Amino acid sequence: MVEEKMRYSDADLAEFKEIIINKMEKAKVDLELIKSAYMNDLNNGTDDTSPTFKAFEEGSETMSKEANSQLAIRQEKFIRDLKNALFRVENKTYGVCKVTGKLISKERLRVVPHATMSIEAKNLQR
Repeated sequence: MVEEKMRYSDADLAEFKEIIINKMEKAKVDLELIKSAYMNDLNNGTDDTSPTFKAFEEGSETMSKEANSQLAIRQEKFIRDLKNALFRVENKTYGVCKVTGKLISKERLRVVPHATMSIEAKNLQR
């Protein structure tokens, strides 16, 4: 007898798809906010003749640009992970742990919809 691979029902997949799409829309808005903050950092237009203040401002500006750049990179990765999760929903492989082959708990997927590993598998990595 051939054992059928475990997967979530089409109804469950539809619920997860909605969660993923909602998170992706919010993530895209957040990414635009980060990018616009970065663009504002490039052109903040504060002119001061004090060399000390100017040096401090430039250092702060550099840190802010780096922080925004890192945030943008993380956000882009999050969006890519969500797109991959949508792909798995369409393939009906969503919610299957890539390590154990077991279903990832619904509770975990609702909180981390782009998860590819169960808590059990994550703990094995430590």
